[in-house]
Amino acid sequence: MIAIILAAAISTVASLFGTRALIVFFRNRGQGQPILGKEDLGPEHHMAKQGTPTMGGIAIVGAAFLGWLVAHVRGDFPFATQSLIMWAGVAFMALMGFLDDYIKVRKRHNRGIFWKQKNYITMAASFGMAWWLVVGTGISESISITRAEEFGFEVPTIVWILWAGAIIWATTNAVNVTDGLDGLAAGSALMGFGAFVIIAYLTFRNADLYPSVVNPLDLGVFAAAFGGGCLGFLWWNAAPARIFMGDVGALAIGAALAFLALTTNTHLLIVLLCAINVMEAGSVALQMGVFKASGRKKRLFRMSPIHHHFELMGWPETTVIIRFWLISAIAVGLALAIFIADFSSLSNGGL
Repeated sequence: MIAIILAAAISTVASLFGTRALIVFFRNRGQGQPILGKEDLGPEHHMAKQGTPTMGGIAIVGAAFLGWLVAHVRGDFPFATQSLIMWAGVAFMALMGFLDDYIKVRKRHNRGIFWKQKNYITMAASFGMAWWLVVGTGISESISITRAEEFGFEVPTIVWILWAGAIIWATTNAVNVTDGLDGLAAGSALMGFGAFVIIAYLTFRNADLYPSVVNPLDLGVFAAAFGGGCLGFLWWNAAPARIFMGDVGALAIGAALAFLALTTNTHLLIVLLCAINVMEAGSVALQMGVFKASGRKKRLFRMSPIHHHFELMGWPETTVIIRFWLISAIAVGLALAIFIADFSSLSNGGL
């Protein structure tokens, strides 16, 4: 437990001061986030935010890694192969996001040259990461809700790789889509990471009940470190934001959440743990589907992702953010209730 608390505390402080340093760095260089305007069918009502420093996700990822690293050194427990693979995946997604952010800032346009190719690259990388988890660790190759032993579906290795890769790719993109309002993505991700800390810690303290989960304490430290990174960043990212996380943060956070779901055997719970991200990405898919099916004449929402729809209905940005946070909190609470109910049945000799 000390390692988890240490990782959270260090990453929070590092993110708090690191984000502030990034704000000063980018402001001194006059580099900020470009916003899609009316000509690109973007949120014209957000044009006032143009020029706000971006790439704050650098502080989140850097702080999370520092917290995770110090917790290992201080706690004197080994660096698990599984976590190293997870960090490699997070680093790759962060790099892709950084390249796209950098190009946007340099070109002063909200679509970098990777805005189309990035999806294909991250998709291929997601399947590669899933394969690496299989060959490099003892991860359970089943599709599960809360545990692989009973509530899981055994599948062939190739099917699991495709399934896991799809989860990684979908979650990274869903978090990226969610990152459109001040603090929305960071706040909802913070709740998800907090839930994974509880799940991992309960699994660690009752390892005999969850033999298929590899190094659960390390997973708890990983989740706590990212939660702390989001918390420190949120101080500066809360409305009105003084910095945006950018793709570098959104893609890294999405990958981290997906890895935690896969490694704790809570694959299907991620729908609740990342409910806002699912809702946001789903709204984009529905909008595109209706638009194409109608011959490019009709739209389901006034604008997608759905947070812009509510803004155009007249909701203030802070109202949208807080209500979406509340939805996220309810969904995360439900996910934890499901996990703890299953845990209680196991500890009492149930299913």
